Amino acid sequence: MSLQEEHIDPKAQFEEVIQSEDVLQIREFLNNQNISEVADLIYEYPDYESQIIANLSIHRASSTFKILDVPTQKRIMADLPAQKTAELLNDLSADDRTSFLEELPSEVVKELIKTLDPEERRITLSLLGYPERSVGRLMTPDYIAVERDWTVKEVIDHIREVGKDSETIDVIYVVDERGFFIDDIRIREIILANPEKRIEDVIDNRYIALNVNDDQETASEAFKMNNRVALPVLDDNNILLGIVTIDDVLWITQEEFSEDIQKIGGTEALDEPYLDMALVKLFKKRVVWLVVLFLSEMLTATAMGYFEDEIAKAVVLALFVPLIISSGGNSGSQASTLIIQAMALGEVTIADWWRVVRRDLLSGLMLGAVLGLIGFVRIFLWNQIFHTYGDHTMLIASTVGFSLIGVVLWGTIAGSMLPIVLKKFGADPATSSAPFVATLVDVTGLVIYFTVASIIMHGVLL
Repeated sequence: MSLQEEHIDPKAQFEEVIQSEDVLQIREFLNNQNISEVADLIYEYPDYESQIIANLSIHRASSTFKILDVPTQKRIMADLPAQKTAELLNDLSADDRTSFLEELPSEVVKELIKTLDPEERRITLSLLGYPERSVGRLMTPDYIAVERDWTVKEVIDHIREVGKDSETIDVIYVVDERGFFIDDIRIREIILANPEKRIEDVIDNRYIALNVNDDQETASEAFKMNNRVALPVLDDNNILLGIVTIDDVLWITQEEFSEDIQKIGGTEALDEPYLDMALVKLFKKRVVWLVVLFLSEMLTATAMGYFEDEIAKAVVLALFVPLIISSGGNSGSQASTLIIQAMALGEVTIADWWRVVRRDLLSGLMLGAVLGLIGFVRIFLWNQIFHTYGDHTMLIASTVGFSLIGVVLWGTIAGSMLPIVLKKFGADPATSSAPFVATLVDVTGLVIYFTVASIIMHGVLL
C-alpha cells in the first residue's frame, strides 16, 4: 500500500469496499482497522452495522461489540444470523456477556443462553445469579492461577500454555489445591525472578481483594486508591472466584457518573442514549420529578399567602422575593452539588457530617454577608439616583441585607446536609438534586425573609 493510500479516510475506503460487494475485500478492510475505527464506522453507517460485525473475524467482532452502546448491541444481535449470534456470544468474555444480557428482557436472555456452550452457559448463569450492581456481575473467571510450590519456570510455561484464554496476564493469582486465595503477583516480578525460585519465595502476602457481594462503587474506589489493573474477587470463605479488570470498572464509573449528573439535574437516570430513547419513555423519566417539584413549589405560594398582610402593608417587600429565593436556591444547589461530588469521590462520608456543618456554617455566613452587602448597597444607591423606595430606604435595605445572610446560610447548610441524610437512610445522594434543594430553600427562604422584615419594620411599615 502506498503512502498516499495509507492516509485515505477510513470512511471513504469503507464506502468504496462496501459498494464493491466483494466479501473478501470487505473482510480484509475491516480486519485491518483498529477496533475503535470499526466502532466509529458502525455508528456512522447504522444500515451496515450488522454486516460490519458479521464480516469481522470472531475475536475482533467480540472486541468491537463490547465497546458499543447497548441500543446498538441490541440491534446488531437481533439482525445477525443465528449461527453468528451464537459464535459472538460464546466468544465474548464472561463479564462482557453478562453486562449485555442483564440489559435484555428475561425471555430474550433465556433464548440466548441456550446458544451458549455448556461451560459458558454455566459461567453466565452463575454471574447473573449475583445481585445487580455487585462485583459478582463484573468479574470474569478467565484468569491464570498457580500454586505456591510451583517454580517460576513452571509458572511461565503455564502462562504460555493457557495465557491466550485469560482476560489479562498482567497479574497471576496464587491459590492452594482447594482454590483458597493466597496472594497475587505481577508478571514483572515473575519475569525478573530466578527460574528455579518457588512462587512462595516471591510473593509478599500483601494484596487487595474484593468480595463477590461488594457494591461496584467499592470496586471503583479500590482501583482508584491502589493503582491496579486487576483485582481478585473472593467469596466469604476466601475462595478465588474470578477477577475484575480496570476496563470494566471504567465503564461502570462512566455509567454511574452519567446517572448522577442526570439525577442532579432533576430527572430519573436514563438507561439508554438520549436520542435513542422513545419519546414516551423520556416523558415518563422527566414528568415524575417535574410534578414533585411543581407541587413543592406550590408551597411557595402558600408561604406568600401566609404573609399576605405584611405584603399588603409594605408592597415593596414583594419586589425582592425573586432576589431572596433565587439567592437561597443558588447557594443550596452549589452546596448540594459539591457534597454529592465529594461523596462520590470518597472525600466525604456520613461520619464527616459535623465537619461539613462547621465549614458550611462559616462559608454560608461569608457568602451571605457578601450578597447581603451587595443587596444593601444596591438598594441604597438606587434610591439615591431614582428615589424608588422613599423615606424607609434604610429599613428596606437592612431587611434585604440581613435576609440574604440568613437565606444563603440556610441554603448552604440544607444543600450540604441533605445528601448526607439521604445516604444515612440508604438513599442515593444524587436524588437530592439541585432543583429539589432549590425548591426546599425557596419555601423556607420566604419564611426567613418575612420574619426578618417583621422584626426590622415592626411599628414602621408593618
